[in-house]
Amino acid sequence: MKNTLICFFAVLLSTAALQAQNFQGMAVYESKTSLGDMMPKLDSKDITPDMKKMIEERMKQMFEKTFILNFDKTSSIYQEEEKLGTPGGDNGMRMMSSFMGGGGKQYKNIKDKSLLIEKEMFGKEFLITDSLTQIKWKMESETKKIGNYTCYKATASIPVDQSNLLNYKPKKGAEEEMKKKSESEQRSTNFMDMVEMPKEKTITAWYTPDIPVSQGPENYWGLPGLILEVSDDKTTLLCSKVVINPKEKVEIKAPKKGEKVSQAEFAKIMAKKMQEMQEMGGGGRGGRMRIGG
Repeated sequence: MKNTLICFFAVLLSTAALQAQNFQGMAVYESKTSLGDMMPKLDSKDITPDMKKMIEERMKQMFEKTFILNFDKTSSIYQEEEKLGTPGGDNGMRMMSSFMGGGGKQYKNIKDKSLLIEKEMFGKEFLITDSLTQIKWKMESETKKIGNYTCYKATASIPVDQSNLLNYKPKKGAEEEMKKKSESEQRSTNFMDMVEMPKEKTITAWYTPDIPVSQGPENYWGLPGLILEVSDDKTTLLCSKVVINPKEKVEIKAPKKGEKVSQAEFAKIMAKKMQEMQEMGGGGRGGRMRIGG
């Protein structure tokens, strides 16, 4: 009898270990972004009310997206949900979306502290390879419900992503200075001389210990539970659905495609391409932009 009980508990323990080893989850996040200074001015006499409405709708589509986070105990894959494309004329919007930090596949491994982002820009694939930034979270006492989960608040200051155009702010008086210049002078003006970027930004996250994984959307991680909501002064990512141990498992593995660059190197490439776009009148003239040199 004693041996039978020992065997029974041994089976239970091995089954629990197997379930933990095969643990996987999926979270769906909806993003909303306030463009603020980045919103184009639509008061020109050349823009009709219909054109203005179309531009505003396109901008809304670009910044209201759905993302999927597939995760296990140590790693995760985060990417935009695939949707049927709108026929014709969307290349410019996709390009701008990439400049605003969108697109690509992001892999985080909290065990070895690695971050890999597979991203395509202008027909060239990059593999952004770096270490996960250690986030110094301040645990707050506030709680709130997100769906059926009790969530706890945490705040932190983190370095800004210099490859994301949304993080740039026009320098004071830059627009007035540009108006005084001729067209050729405007084209030769360095984009980086017109904008500035804070070194850090403050974020607020809400996490649930009910899902005990140190994961979250984008670059966010390091809390004692899955992050269900995170926001800065422009963008909010809110979880709308969680599935634990879905029937269809997703292979969570590190991406490998693309030229390897660091985040700092990729930011320099992006800044260079923004300057080229400005010099070519927004990319509409002067031929195809070159990538990587």
